Amino acid sequence: MSYEFDFASVFEAWPELLHGLVNSLVLSAAAMAIGMIVAVAGALGKTSGPKWLVWIIDGYIELIRNTPFLIQIFMIYFGLPSLGLKFSSNTAALIALVVNVGAYGIEIIRAGIESIQKGQVEAGKSLGMRPLQIFRYIILKPAIQAIYPSLTSQFILLMLNSSVCSVIAATELTAIAGDIQSRTFRSFEVYFIVTCMYLGLSMFFWTAFAAIERSFLRKPTR
Repeated sequence: MSYEFDFASVFEAWPELLHGLVNSLVLSAAAMAIGMIVAVAGALGKTSGPKWLVWIIDGYIELIRNTPFLIQIFMIYFGLPSLGLKFSSNTAALIALVVNVGAYGIEIIRAGIESIQKGQVEAGKSLGMRPLQIFRYIILKPAIQAIYPSLTSQFILLMLNSSVCSVIAATELTAIAGDIQSRTFRSFEVYFIVTCMYLGLSMFFWTAFAAIERSFLRKPTR
């Protein structure tokens, strides 16, 4: 094996990698925030909306969950301009991530809503609790406890999936890594470092989310 490892040229581009890392986090956080708005609206529509709306939401969910994320990005970035809707690469990446996480989020939040037994709500009413109190003490925390692990997992998957957005030149970590690799021709070194960065991010968020769950969402033991 004659290959000589050289990380120096890659570390010289460290500011670019950090910039890409920040962009990936901003893109993922924005997509998750907007996606959760879509998910809450969709979950409410699916649990309490008319049948025609439920059919539309179900169709949206099945379409997204049964097609590759890469194809969804291509459809938004390359397909929609044929219909007169043209987006920049970063905007198209954000829309694709929102559309994707929204479909999965609808099912997660719907499960959280349906996990609350109606008898608990009726008990709160019988005790004279106000609607806001019922929502805060009876519905909100148990629902969050039920869906929190799924939501945190979805965020981490979303963050990792954001690397796919490099195919449309969105300015995130993987795309910048590709630019550095094309200049330095150090493929192994570049992608080894990027792999470590994604792994470090995932471990950090898993640890942070677990700490939040232990501190604020853990169910009391008897």
